[in-house]
Amino acid sequence: STMIEVKRAKGKGRGVYARVHIPAGTVFERAPLLVMAEKEALEGDHANVLPAYVFEYGKGKVALALGFGSLYNHSYSPNARYDDAGNQVKEYRALRDIERGEEITINYNGAEDVMDPVDFNVVES
Repeated sequence: STMIEVKRAKGKGRGVYARVHIPAGTVFERAPLLVMAEKEALEGDHANVLPAYVFEYGKGKVALALGFGSLYNHSYSPNARYDDAGNQVKEYRALRDIERGEEITINYNGAEDVMDPVDFNVVES
């Protein structure tokens, strides 16, 4: 999408940022998923990298979102959300207006109002 870009996010590594004003409700990315068995993705030589980028996708499976899909940072006050949008596709949508230059964040728990703990220290911008 021409609406977003990846940049360094202070204290977080990389993050996804708005290149333009994104109005509330706008779908700004559709990311195809690479679905794999959890055992394949989270064990072995690559287990030190993939766990930070995959999410649960059904029983015993995880998915890596292509495009920028696996680079959005977590927030308990996100400005965007993701939803299934067809066969192995995630759609990213603005929950509110997102200003140019603002980091786009999602709640890794799957819904913006779920406050379950995550396995890392959350850095809020």
